[in-house]
Amino acid sequence: MTTISNVVQDIIGRQIFLQEAVNHEIVSYNKLARYLKPAIEEELKKEVKISAIVMALRRHAEKLEKMLVEPKFCYYIGTIKTDICYFILEESPTLLTKIQMLYPVIDFKKGGILNIIQGNFEIAIITNKKYKEELLDIFHDESIIDTVEGLVSISLTYSKEFLFTPGVLYDVVRFLAWENINITSVILTSTEMSIIIDQKNLMRCYKTLARFAEEDKTKK
Repeated sequence: MTTISNVVQDIIGRQIFLQEAVNHEIVSYNKLARYLKPAIEEELKKEVKISAIVMALRRHAEKLEKMLVEPKFCYYIGTIKTDICYFILEESPTLLTKIQMLYPVIDFKKGGILNIIQGNFEIAIITNKKYKEELLDIFHDESIIDTVEGLVSISLTYSKEFLFTPGVLYDVVRFLAWENINITSVILTSTEMSIIIDQKNLMRCYKTLARFAEEDKTKK
């Protein structure tokens, strides 16, 4: 049988900001109970008391306190690269062949980056701004859906447990979402996660991630 506690736990679990507010004890249980009351009554198909919802919230908060606030894996902040461009192109029979022409252009030894993300109907290309003109020349007869400039890349190098630990992406995303920092793209390998964000959010993003990074390695 579905109970008030079940519904409260389900709602809080789906809404990250409510979960963070409860976990950080910065929300009034009475006000939150009034906010949740219509949704709980709709789910249970009956009227419920505010006091019963408050009790369910307090019990759920006790469970949240036992959950780790820190990330479930160890990482340190690696490289930070600025002046990044993000291109989105419509997929075509000739596009993949032309992408091969980019590799001789990018000087990887001097900090050049090239990330290709292939979707069902679009292909995203992430590279340094200084290669923008060469890229536009190569794809001049392709359909470029959008171009985003003024981005930066922050790379996190993490422990070997990353691939086998549930909730890793959630940890990183929730840190930044709580600071209202938008993530344009996330690029993953077996030992590295690169987060692409707007350059204006660089310092806030760095400070947020550094709070949970391994201190000794962030200083290297």
